Amino acid sequence: MTAGYHRFESNSFSSKSIRTRRQCEVLIPRFLRAVHQLRQAGLAQLVQLGHTLSAWSNEIVAMWRFTRNNGITEGFHNKMELINRQAYGFRNFENYRLRVKVLCG
Repeated sequence: MTAGYHRFESNSFSSKSIRTRRQCEVLIPRFLRAVHQLRQAGLAQLVQLGHTLSAWSNEIVAMWRFTRNNGITEGFHNKMELINRQAYGFRNFENYRLRVKVLCG
């Protein structure tokens, strides 16, 4: 690994899930400097990583400030798939809907 990648890893941008606005204002320049260092690295994979992080920088910064996830939705979806597998399909949608309401509701 190159020194640029190790510097990027050592910044630990994702060590805390919720940050204040002031904390984000401090992290944003550090993040942008790290992305710039990656884009200037000699290794093609690190340059590509720098380009990808640069393209997604707005979304990454928004994730730092406003952490939300869809874990509950994914859990319900997983349960619904399990119901469908266990039943080998339902003859009509109403039976499936009732089973989902009983087990997920």
